[in-house]
Amino acid sequence: MDLPEAEWRLLLKLAAEARAARDLSPRGALYPERAGDALATLSHPLSQHIYAPLIARIAAGPLVIAQVGQSLDGRIATAGGHSHYVNGIAALTHLHRLRALVDAVVIGASTAVLDDPQLTTRLVEGPNPVRVVLDPHRRVPRTARMFDEAAPAIAVRAAASDAMEGDGVLLLPAEHGIFGPATVLDGLAERGLRTVLIEGGGETISAFLRAERVDRLHVLLAPLLIGPGREAFKLPPLERLDAARRFRMTAQFLGDDVLLDCDLRAANESAADAYQHASTSR
Repeated sequence: MDLPEAEWRLLLKLAAEARAARDLSPRGALYPERAGDALATLSHPLSQHIYAPLIARIAAGPLVIAQVGQSLDGRIATAGGHSHYVNGIAALTHLHRLRALVDAVVIGASTAVLDDPQLTTRLVEGPNPVRVVLDPHRRVPRTARMFDEAAPAIAVRAAASDAMEGDGVLLLPAEHGIFGPATVLDGLAERGLRTVLIEGGGETISAFLRAERVDRLHVLLAPLLIGPGREAFKLPPLERLDAARRFRMTAQFLGDDVLLDCDLRAANESAADAYQHASTSR
């Protein structure tokens, strides 16, 4: 069952109130008072377990969500970069809903060049986010679809370049041609963009994960095997599994796909304890 339109409109209203509470009061203190009765009317599982908690978190302050669509074998594209489309329409609709809830959506230059995404909310009702591309080497042409007039767009460029900062350009320091995730988030926050969706590609999402600057990770898992291809995540190797990050995760069906909602700020102590017990019981 898809999310009813009336319920989605209510969620959009609550999101607008959450942003106002975030900006006008410490840690969104006004949000529970305004939203309590409305939250009680939500009935769809996606509203109750995915969108409402995200909206409440928006009210509390800065929030970073990362989203990745991948196959069962952990690929986001073929070896040649073809990725249209790993996920089905229900998962894509969820992605567009996320865009409608955030202030800004961020992609890397490779994603902008290879996929040429619009980064709008055209599949759902709701505002378009500010579209941001991390482009330290000025690879993304101004003819890219993300620079159309559908919504504002920002190209993040290296401060040492000859670019001039303005409404459509943000200059940030880059070390060896790479922007630090904290630097990017601070730069966006200075422009009032505090709820951020990191949408792609794998290199960009992995950089924010390695820096531990992601609060919520949405993995859209497709019933698909790609074989050799581009990995969803590129993380440093571990020698032991007890060093791996364990976190709370819930699952929701989106058509034929499964949404894994990972709260990276909430450690899954029970899973870690179970691992430790199993390790010592062998």
